[in-house]
Amino acid sequence: MATTVRNSAVAAVALAVSAGAALAQPPATPPPLATPNPTYATIVMEQDVARPAAEVWKRVGKYCDIGEWSPGLKCELTGEDGKVGAVRLLNGSTIEVLVARTDLSYTYAQPVRVGQVYNLYHGTLEARPVTAKTSKLVYTLILDNSMLADDAARKADVERRRARFTQALKDMKTLAEGGKLAPPPVGR
Repeated sequence: MATTVRNSAVAAVALAVSAGAALAQPPATPPPLATPNPTYATIVMEQDVARPAAEVWKRVGKYCDIGEWSPGLKCELTGEDGKVGAVRLLNGSTIEVLVARTDLSYTYAQPVRVGQVYNLYHGTLEARPVTAKTSKLVYTLILDNSMLADDAARKADVERRRARFTQALKDMKTLAEGGKLAPPPVGR
């Protein structure tokens, strides 16, 4: 019996070593990227909220709630709200696919379009518990903005997005804390 256990242990170690050696092999050269020199921008924005995370998420976390906390934005939903694979259409032109979710977050991606450089645009909205009575909304965007003219244009793009989504976070806070938003300006 001791010999059998010893032989099994030796076999397991040999298998682990050979698997490790296979993993250590350099990968084959991958095909080139469609965008040869991507410039990934990550934008993380946070907003404290004086409500528990579950309450915040219940108020602003449905996939088409974006139409409420981004006044003037029209959201149409295809599929089941909150389920991976649901698709929202924003203002009749922007498509966002729900690609991941938890009880207090979701992540979406915009699909590739014919004739446009793919910018890998993804967003994650999360209600993060801080205490039993407070939370933090966290909105994270990641995208490739290498197709823009230069560093100044890339920086301006990031700041424009940051301003827009920071306002959305403030609006979510207002709604989650029981307030109401002002009507959107005419023409927006």
